[in-house]
Amino acid sequence: MRDLKSEASAAGIRRCWILTDGKAGDELKCLGVANALGLEPEIRHVSPRAPWVWFMPWGPIDPKDKSDKRASPIGGKWPDLVIASGRRAVSYVRQIRRETNDDCFTLYLMDPRTGVNAAHMIWVPEHDWLRGPNVMVTLTSPHIMSPARLEEERRADRSLFGDHTPPYIGVLLGGDSQAFTFDEQSERELAFLLGEVSSKERDGPTLLITASRRTSPSMLSHIRDALRGHKYFFWDGRGENPYLSMLANSEQFIVTADSVNMIGEAVSTGRPVHYYRPTGGHHKIDHFLNSLEEKGAIRELEIPLEPFSYKPIDATPEIAGEVIKRFCEWRLQKGAGIDPS
Repeated sequence: MRDLKSEASAAGIRRCWILTDGKAGDELKCLGVANALGLEPEIRHVSPRAPWVWFMPWGPIDPKDKSDKRASPIGGKWPDLVIASGRRAVSYVRQIRRETNDDCFTLYLMDPRTGVNAAHMIWVPEHDWLRGPNVMVTLTSPHIMSPARLEEERRADRSLFGDHTPPYIGVLLGGDSQAFTFDEQSERELAFLLGEVSSKERDGPTLLITASRRTSPSMLSHIRDALRGHKYFFWDGRGENPYLSMLANSEQFIVTADSVNMIGEAVSTGRPVHYYRPTGGHHKIDHFLNSLEEKGAIRELEIPLEPFSYKPIDATPEIAGEVIKRFCEWRLQKGAGIDPS
């Protein structure tokens, strides 16, 4: 296994900014790459005012962030690496490149919508269409669920789940999205299937259930009704978030197909992932699901759950390794004399 932390330090990557508008999904992707590089990044949030925010990612940054460098999200000593994500961050990455005379390596996660010149390196998931010489493509997205963190959680106290005992099946719930709709029929069907899993699986598993902000109250109500009298743990958002412990300790997963990120995090464990498809769909998500099925990592939810195995799929260290390689090539081109090999 590569020592990415040592490689990053040897390459000269020591100071890092994470630049987003604070959305958790964007920030966690960036943190995943920074953590894989062994960095302790500075978290910086952009909050441009109207009307400048209306024209992002194509327009300029908010003038207040040019005039007051002490309060600016891009003020202060420049880092070696900026990892950015989110539409509003694109304009700020462009400004950083301009102010530093391109002397700060920039990585943008997801399609910036302004073309491949938005950053020195761009990462996109395979189901997006952006391609170019500086664009890296992987099937799954970067995240913070490293093998070391998962192993640490497996050894930790499971008191987060109260008196609920293993075996555990993790249930990761999404909700309505641009591609999928959880109508009444979908919600009732999913609730019924979870009830069947809980009552018919061997050894009487405990369902460990977590919901997203998109999960509707009606879906949760149907699931609670279907699981009445069964063994389950539901995180309601209060107290410590047990999500990482759920990923580490579940023997299998049930994940709704609307959430590419949760499916990607689940397959990084190497445990069987069964997905439930609600009403709707999209060709990009279909490509993602089909690709993971071809790799033997996921299956559509059927009763009874059949265990299966596959090699964990985790793009995060792969992306971090490519950052080091391209950073070295960039420094070499600038005359810093670092050998990218």
